Amino acid sequence: MELLTDFLLSAVSSPWVYLVVFAIVVIDGFFPPVPSESIVVVAAALGVSAGSPNPIVIVVLAAIGAALGDNIAYWIGSRIGVSRFRWMRGPRAASAIDRAGRGLVVRPASLLLTARYIPVGRTAVNMTAGATEFPHRRFWPLTMLAGACWAVYSVLIGTIAGAWVKDQPLLGAAIGVVLALTLGLVIDRIASAAARRQRWSAPLSLRGRGLE
Repeated sequence: MELLTDFLLSAVSSPWVYLVVFAIVVIDGFFPPVPSESIVVVAAALGVSAGSPNPIVIVVLAAIGAALGDNIAYWIGSRIGVSRFRWMRGPRAASAIDRAGRGLVVRPASLLLTARYIPVGRTAVNMTAGATEFPHRRFWPLTMLAGACWAVYSVLIGTIAGAWVKDQPLLGAAIGVVLALTLGLVIDRIASAAARRQRWSAPLSLRGRGLE
């Protein structure tokens, strides 16, 4: 993360910064360790405080990159399933995949839109959608909408942070990242609580089949 942030700081006036942001967002769609939220927020904060990169261009690239990455995750899930790699079998990933499988049955639209804000969650949901043959004709429009909302949200956080401490680009970027991580954690907790409530309120027949 520090290396990527340093690169953005040194290349704020270079067109390469746009390619880097786009590539990171795409990769994060199917490889959770890549910190795309932080990079988009930092880029937006620098755009406000340092004058470049252009936040509007970052929104467009982040939205397209997010949808592309999510669809790559879907394709991977349809080809190899959700347990091939070691990281998929870890406790957090396994739990996310399990919740994703149930959620795609009863609330696919809200799940796909919400999961975009949760790094491991979105990969689990999108790969599970592919592995369970969730219709792609329904999947890709939702990922486009989710990607656009996520891009606006991330850039807005960075823009606010950058404008708040406009004379200190590094501080603005740091504040933006903290805000993004905090809001992501809050969304994760809310989504988990909602899933638990829905599970316990589901009919017993659905619980018995694991579809709560």
